[in-house]
Amino acid sequence: MPSFDLVSKLDMGEMKNVVNMAQKQISGRYDFKGSNTSIDFKGEEALEIKASDDYKMTAALDILRQNMAKRNVGMRSIDPQDIEPSGNQMFKQTILIKAGIDKEQGKKINKAIKESGIKVTSSYLDEKVRVQGKKIDDLQAVFQYLKSHKDVVVDLQMENMKR
Repeated sequence: MPSFDLVSKLDMGEMKNVVNMAQKQISGRYDFKGSNTSIDFKGEEALEIKASDDYKMTAALDILRQNMAKRNVGMRSIDPQDIEPSGNQMFKQTILIKAGIDKEQGKKINKAIKESGIKVTSSYLDEKVRVQGKKIDDLQAVFQYLKSHKDVVVDLQMENMKR
C-alpha cells in the first residue's frame, strides 16, 4: 500500500543564508543608515531583530520574509513574537523557528485528513504523520489539501514516499 510521511523541517544552512542576505540588504538601504538594525541567531530555535523604531522593525521583518521566499524557505516555519523595548532607545523582536510536528499539530492534521473525505488513513509517529492509501493520486491530493488548510500552521514536506 502506498504511503508517505509528512514532516516539518527547516534547512538551517538555507536559513543562515537568508539571514545573511537580509542583513546585507539592511546595511545597504538608505532608510536604515545609522540605525544599528540587525538580525541575529539566538541558538537554533530563534532569531532576534533589533531596531531603533517600529518602522525599521517591520521593514526588517519584511526583508527577512522576502529573502525566505527567494530561497524557498517556508513562511510557516517562523513565528514572530511581540515587539518589546530592550533599553537604550532600541526595540527587539524574537522570532521563533518552528521545526517538527508536535502532538497537538499532529492531531489537527489527522482531523483535517478525516474531514477531507479522501480515502486514506493517517497516524502520528514521533514528529511526523504517516499517510497511507490505495492510490498515489489520493496521497498527493491529501498533501495539496493540507498545504492550503487553515488549521495547519507548520510548513509541511513530503518524505519517504513508498509505492
